Amino acid sequence: MRTLLVTSVGVTCAAALTLPLAAPALSAPAAHSASARPPSLSPESPGSGPPSARTEAAPPPTGTTRAPAGSTQSLPLEPLAAPSDRSVGPAAPGQGLDRRTARPFSLVGVVWDDAEAELHGTVQVRTRATGGTSWSDWQDVETHNAEHAADLGSAERASGAVRGATAPLWVGDSDGVEVRVRPEAADPRHRSAAVPLPEGLRLELVDPGEDPAPEPAPDAPAGRTATQAMFVGNPVPPTTTGLVPEVLTAESAATSAVNADLAPLGAAVIPALTKAETAEEAAIVAAGAKPYIGPRPRIVTRKGWGADEKLRERDFAYTKSVKAAFVHHSATGNNYTCKQAPSVLRSIYRYHVTSSGWRDFGYNFAVDKCGNIYEGRAGGVSKAVLGAHTLGFNTNTMGIAVLGTYSTTNPPAAAVTAVSKLTAWKLGLFGANPKGKVTLVSGGSGKYKKGKKVKMKVISGHRNAFATECPGERLYKKLGKARTSSAKLQGR
Repeated sequence: MRTLLVTSVGVTCAAALTLPLAAPALSAPAAHSASARPPSLSPESPGSGPPSARTEAAPPPTGTTRAPAGSTQSLPLEPLAAPSDRSVGPAAPGQGLDRRTARPFSLVGVVWDDAEAELHGTVQVRTRATGGTSWSDWQDVETHNAEHAADLGSAERASGAVRGATAPLWVGDSDGVEVRVRPEAADPRHRSAAVPLPEGLRLELVDPGEDPAPEPAPDAPAGRTATQAMFVGNPVPPTTTGLVPEVLTAESAATSAVNADLAPLGAAVIPALTKAETAEEAAIVAAGAKPYIGPRPRIVTRKGWGADEKLRERDFAYTKSVKAAFVHHSATGNNYTCKQAPSVLRSIYRYHVTSSGWRDFGYNFAVDKCGNIYEGRAGGVSKAVLGAHTLGFNTNTMGIAVLGTYSTTNPPAAAVTAVSKLTAWKLGLFGANPKGKVTLVSGGSGKYKKGKKVKMKVISGHRNAFATECPGERLYKKLGKARTSSAKLQGR
């Protein structure tokens, strides 16, 4: 794999710039090294250490408030009593946690020590809404998640920090949880023994923290602003807030600086351009871009959705080109509003980095059900950023996650349209035809051996690269429409 690591030290001086942004709603997080790997599994007392610390504690009293910058509670699972029903054969002992109160959280997942170990079994959770008394039904958590990861042999994979993990599940604002993990039962007909569960199972409870303060309106008078909702689909009443200068941290300045050709430093949104404007811009940001390129869509930056830049590794990792796009569903469930999408992203980001041990958010981009497009892994939206989305095929590709689960639910038309717009622009920067095919070299996966040359469609589903259900049957069936629309936007 050819990857390029670029340090952000050269742009940290931009942190000294003072920008006239809305007063931040978040209190400043405790400082810690952005380049450090996620903390070890050793428990820490609640509230201690940096925001990225994995915390383990006895159940707090009901009503305990959340941390403004977000937090992760990591609880070791305990042995469960064996099920009484033996009709399906003997089962290995399960693990879980009985009902308990916790600090507020909105996303759950289960992790374990060995990233190479698979969880052969089922994971189910039920939760209690914050301040409520009733419990949800049992919800399934997607256990087959190893295919969403950095490539084998990559620096990210070989860091020693990566853990095995289920897909994360968005459950909404909750303060109570119960979890059960059951291994697959033995099959007496084939004399196969039950497969034990992986070592070190832990329940991760992720609180996304508060939303970032809204951006001031461009024409607002000094000191006052009437801000409309940043996110399509859930209008928010205009608000009036005092403006104070906000100093970007070194990490935030570095993340924003790599998009400096597209938007001002500290911008929450990269605005959409017309096709003519995009072609003119492409001559600057991608000198080798072919004449076929779609209009640049509106993209919410990492600052716009409130990414804590101190969680990720400091450096950016790049690959040589973007020859293909892999479409995924996040498998986090569909029970979210578009106004909540930034919270979902912050939760997934924290789960990827703090819980799973990745260097950053795994996908290059995300799309919500209302068609909003979000910057994913840091490094610049117009650049060939190396992601951790499609095991074996992260090199020279990009990963797009449509937030939700689309196995039996149709994806919203707005989301499919957003995929078309995004791919028309980003693939166009690198001269790729959305309706074409490309030959990629496998870095090793469960479907293709390392070094095997594989011919795929330029816009493919995750299942084309790995034996997985992702991006869900219903979303996968819409990719043909996305290819056609994307090519049309490029002028083909």
